[in-house]
Amino acid sequence: MAASTGENSARRFAALRRRYEPHAAALRGSDTAKAAALAGAMIANNIIALVSTVVFARLLGDYGSLGALISYLLILTVAGQALQVATAREGVLGHLGRGSALITTTKDWTRTLLVATAVLTVVSVLLRDPIASAVGVHKYPWGAALGIPTGCMYLQVSLLRGALQGVGDYKSVGLSLIGEQAVRLVTGVAFAIPFGVTGAYLGSILSYIAMSLYCAVQLRKYAASYVASATEASPLPVSLWDHVRRAAAPIAGLAVIAVLQNIDIIAAKHRFSTGTATSYAAVAVAAKVLIWVAIGAGFYLVPEVSRRRSEGEDTRPVLIRTLGIIFVCAIPCLLIFAFASHLLISTVFGPKKAMASDSLLPLGAAFTVLSCTYLAIQYMLALKRTRFLLAIGAVAIAEPILLLQASRQPAGFAVVVLGIQALGALVAFTLALRRADLPPDGVPARTGTPEQAWEESLAVPAAVEPPV
Repeated sequence: MAASTGENSARRFAALRRRYEPHAAALRGSDTAKAAALAGAMIANNIIALVSTVVFARLLGDYGSLGALISYLLILTVAGQALQVATAREGVLGHLGRGSALITTTKDWTRTLLVATAVLTVVSVLLRDPIASAVGVHKYPWGAALGIPTGCMYLQVSLLRGALQGVGDYKSVGLSLIGEQAVRLVTGVAFAIPFGVTGAYLGSILSYIAMSLYCAVQLRKYAASYVASATEASPLPVSLWDHVRRAAAPIAGLAVIAVLQNIDIIAAKHRFSTGTATSYAAVAVAAKVLIWVAIGAGFYLVPEVSRRRSEGEDTRPVLIRTLGIIFVCAIPCLLIFAFASHLLISTVFGPKKAMASDSLLPLGAAFTVLSCTYLAIQYMLALKRTRFLLAIGAVAIAEPILLLQASRQPAGFAVVVLGIQALGALVAFTLALRRADLPPDGVPARTGTPEQAWEESLAVPAAVEPPV
């Protein structure tokens, strides 16, 4: 009897599978599934990054120095973040070539970048002591020397990821995101044990090199399977420098955000003792959780603003709606920061890292404000505005100057961070909330071509490298 029941269940399951398999296959191949898979890879990337943060905070007595080095690196990586999106856009439109022609383009870019990396590495090594002094890591000049070449390697892997996105290989892009953090964690721990902070930092450049090789292999597989049409024409070659020049505005916008987001950890190394700076770095990582909410909201904001602008509609309601997402998510976070800051930090990072826990609430408020500023900047770049960069850039330049004069107590220091972020938000929203740009006669700006709509929707990157 039991066997008969089992056979009936198996037959029903097989019938259901035959019925829904075509729908499941269509879903697996859909754009929605591809986007969901890439988003899942980004979530996995951030989870491993969080694990890395906890591991290194517990492994290293001077985690504050690693935090300062990582903050320095994050500022250097903005070009890579912008160029990944620009490369994906140009790749989809076929402007970089297809098949073997795309491989030729990426090879030319790699050769140019390797030469530039070699020159900049020599410069970085020669200036390692001044760089270490500026970053606040006097004990680790060779770690400071790794910053610029590591930034160059991040640019390399970003270009290759953009090329893979351009040919629709989202699976390889997602695996490279996960692999990057996994390699960083494993190699960072392996080298941190004998070499301390510098060894842990070495994991970053090794992860970028490993993922560059992986992405290059996947591009070659794509080229080997590509079949060109008889009428396909090869585009004119695009130099790396021209590619960088075209992405200048997004690079500048992300650079401002990177400074506002990371410079406080570097300044803290100059103002605090080693133990206090280490605790502050751990607290700052926890306080930046809402930045990732803003990044997710940006994936909606940028294309929607571009669409409404092209149709002659008011784009400001889109910005207001995305700000609502930030505010809703901020309430529980700020309540936790207000009433359980010491418990949270000591549980996650260890009791020794909790001495700056009283700075968690003002820092949480500061980075909530920065999340709003991030969306305002993305909004203005989606509208193809650039004049705001001068005003908001001035705030970013002023931040390290003000922080180096701030209180030597973490909570007082964090209040200064909050004040600077509030000033940046005031400037950004004063410029962002004016009437959106429309054609003089009020006629919608849409030209009607899918390529131009695609270019506008990807006019600005919507992601930043996660902190470690």
